[in-house]
Amino acid sequence: MFECFFDLSSPWTCLAFHNLRPLVQRTGAVVRWRPFLVGGVHNAVNPSFVASRSNELTSPKWRQTAQALMDWSAWSGVTMHFPSRYFPLRSVLVMRSCCVLEEDQSTLERFITAAFAAYFSDQRNLDDPVVVESVAAEIGLDGASLVASAQASDAKQRLRANTDEAVARGAFGSPSFFVPFGDGERLYFGNDQLPLVEWALAQRSPAPI
Repeated sequence: MFECFFDLSSPWTCLAFHNLRPLVQRTGAVVRWRPFLVGGVHNAVNPSFVASRSNELTSPKWRQTAQALMDWSAWSGVTMHFPSRYFPLRSVLVMRSCCVLEEDQSTLERFITAAFAAYFSDQRNLDDPVVVESVAAEIGLDGASLVASAQASDAKQRLRANTDEAVARGAFGSPSFFVPFGDGERLYFGNDQLPLVEWALAQRSPAPI
């Protein structure tokens, strides 16, 4: 098993989420989805990133990044309208909702799928409780109950704890993959490092017979 710390506001995480599926099928590995708040990570370890976003529409680096994002979207077969009028997304509510579902990984994965489609393909506002309720209802969940639970102290504490844990383990953005490696673990960041995730998974010692 390996872990992916993620925030639904990240377009690169959306791409990685889709591109990870064939990797998991090839390797037989199990991924555990760990919701965190990427804004909290940036505030802790990379505050200059937040300031740099003010230049994103004019900076050569950001223009190239936007083009690469669209190319990756086409290559991955993921419909992505980015940036939408809701960018940057304040993702606190929807990530707390993910925390409510974290112990039920299969349901969480279905919610992630629907939420990414809602935000990046359909340009719906995941900061709106009504939208989060609707996304949950579309996959058969009680959306009102999920949003209510997301606003309770347990979900708030869990999101904070997950974010603090990711920072303590070296994360600096979303998605952050932690892969067991030797006696420790490897951290890989971003959609483009998925080949390294697959390589690291292949280094696992075979199970004893």
